[in-house]
Amino acid sequence: MNKKNIFLISEKDGAIVLENTQNFALADVFDCGQCFRFNKRDDGAYFGVAKGKYVEIYEKGGNISLFPCTKDEFSAIWHDFFDLEFDYAGCIESFGFDDTLKKAASYAKGIRILHQEHWEALLSFIISQNNNIPRIKKIIEALCEKYGDAVYADKSGKTFYSFPTPEKILAAGEQAIFDLKTGFRAKYIIDAAQKVCDGTIDLCALEKEDTDTALKKLCTIKGVGPKVASCVLLFSYRKYDCFPIDVWVKKILAKYYPDFEGKEYFGEYAGIAQQYLFYYERCQSGVFLS
Repeated sequence: MNKKNIFLISEKDGAIVLENTQNFALADVFDCGQCFRFNKRDDGAYFGVAKGKYVEIYEKGGNISLFPCTKDEFSAIWHDFFDLEFDYAGCIESFGFDDTLKKAASYAKGIRILHQEHWEALLSFIISQNNNIPRIKKIIEALCEKYGDAVYADKSGKTFYSFPTPEKILAAGEQAIFDLKTGFRAKYIIDAAQKVCDGTIDLCALEKEDTDTALKKLCTIKGVGPKVASCVLLFSYRKYDCFPIDVWVKKILAKYYPDFEGKEYFGEYAGIAQQYLFYYERCQSGVFLS
């Protein structure tokens, strides 16, 4: 499938404006369970920190605006973060062989797979185990406030922080991490930090590994199983063939695909198919992630 940029980009009043935004809806992107550092305001805008930068994102009349943001910042950070080169329309077309998936993709067509920082994605999905979205967000923000660096203060005086480095997490120690209400996950968080800091796990090197090899390496971290590892690879490495399976996905497969034998059924973009099905089914069930 060809990748192409389908957006018109302009700069105005300290913001970047994306026009002609097809297959890009903020609610779909931020409420589908793939990231935990963005929240919705009463006016419908989303705000948060990614890759060390604070941003507010507005959606109006088919346009999406990012503020504060320069063209250089957009090119260096947000263009990649929002996976703007990938042809999601073409991907959805490729799912036409399956009526259920076609319906789910039509409903959730605004989802784009975010390209998050490797370390942040790893820790976030370790924290996500046996947890709910509000609590996951609360734990992550506590970690950032305690061990991250201040990157932005809004008009109300609220300060926003970067995601803490593995070195800072490791130096804090297990008890300090436990005290931030991470529970049984504290030992997993410290083990992940230790393995990244001592080079046992080279997160950047995983970019060049095939999916199965990368999965196996991530699963050497305590508390990281196939589901967490698949989430990390899908939402941080663009390994679109990863197919995370949790309780909800198991229910979806049992309901719509009782003879399911493996992710290969959905093809090379199985992970995107999973997101469409997951988000569609939860929304249809009235169980929203945020």
